[in-house]
Amino acid sequence: MVNRKKSITIIIISYIVLLILTFVLCAFGSVKFGLKEILLSLFGNGNDLLNVIIYEIRLPRNLIAVLVGASLSVSGMLLQSVMKNPLADPGITGVSSGASVVAIIILLALPSFSYGLPIASFLGGLIACALVFLLAWKDGGISPSRIILSGVAINSVFGSVISIFTIFYSDRIQSTLLWLNGSLSQKTWADFKVLSVYVIIGLLLALFCIRPANILALGEKTILNLGFNITHLRLFVSIVGVFLAAVCTSIVGIIGFVGLVIPHICRMIVGYDYKYSLPLAISFGGIIVLLADTLSRVIGGSVELPVGIIMSLLGAPFFLYLLRKKKGE
Repeated sequence: MVNRKKSITIIIISYIVLLILTFVLCAFGSVKFGLKEILLSLFGNGNDLLNVIIYEIRLPRNLIAVLVGASLSVSGMLLQSVMKNPLADPGITGVSSGASVVAIIILLALPSFSYGLPIASFLGGLIACALVFLLAWKDGGISPSRIILSGVAINSVFGSVISIFTIFYSDRIQSTLLWLNGSLSQKTWADFKVLSVYVIIGLLLALFCIRPANILALGEKTILNLGFNITHLRLFVSIVGVFLAAVCTSIVGIIGFVGLVIPHICRMIVGYDYKYSLPLAISFGGIIVLLADTLSRVIGGSVELPVGIIMSLLGAPFFLYLLRKKKGE
């Protein structure tokens, strides 16, 4: 078990690294710049081309990557605490699919209502989460193994709905192709402003989930003996977890495995106490998505790969490892 002082030190260092990377990684892309050029642009002393690329394109994109990574990792951690399954995350459990179905309906069929996209996606995510709970409920409790199976079924159904809409609105699909694959390309300061409001609210609420999440880890009998209402605890933590995943999905599309991988890494580093692992998940999630997005715009040259594809390539082997490990336990 990592002691309190060491955990706090690790958390502080991770936030410093995140802050440095957010600005330094502005140098990387199809056009590369030096650190001096980045600093000149950030302080308003660069030339017009430099200012456009660094300040108007890469910086807001990096900041959005940080918000998305932080939100999805915390969402995964909260959902894992509620569902008592280390394999649970917004993508695998169908929450992201539920949010994306509503989002794709609005983007393709009801574009005039796009201003309400985050809230509408949140409602879609809640419906998906509720369905997973209902399908996974067995003998008065949640069956961890049924959660994954339920999530697969929900993902399949919602994936089919998305496919139907993309066929019926094939003339409009071009504008949503990047979104469907989970991409930060073409995101602007306007997207950052919208996302930041929802993410800040979600992360603040997540801090209030630290104690309930720790209580949920005690087991149902212990929780009931202590006098807590387990249903209320699960409901509150679930809503916050779904909210964080859904608002990110509404802006950038589905980016899988962030909520699966990061919580495990954080628990390995600082232990299972959410007082330390959750704050670390915020910074680590931001770092991972930031690095993945930078990789996505570097390896393809002039053709950028969606960050969702990069995260799938990195996260899928980790998921298979966890699945194999869980089976062996």
